[in-house]
Amino acid sequence: MRDNREREMTDNALTVYGTTWCGDCHRARRVLDQRGVGYRWIDIDAEPGAQEVVLRLNGGLRVVPTIIFPDGSVLTEPSNRELLARLQELG
Repeated sequence: MRDNREREMTDNALTVYGTTWCGDCHRARRVLDQRGVGYRWIDIDAEPGAQEVVLRLNGGLRVVPTIIFPDGSVLTEPSNRELLARLQELG
């Protein structure tokens, strides 16, 4: 079950949890930016409580990028193909 903070972050926009040093995070952001997809970026090293959200969503693993879509679905470390397919599903 999502807490209020997670629900607030996913109700209106895609949310990307990541770090500044993560290559996969940069790649996912590049895909989103190139497609003009709006998203909220949350650096789990800088945002209090964000790391706990990632741990909860990933069974205790600190895995980024963790992407939460407006419908509440989650992708963790998606390939470009997986991310593009999910974006297409959402329209």
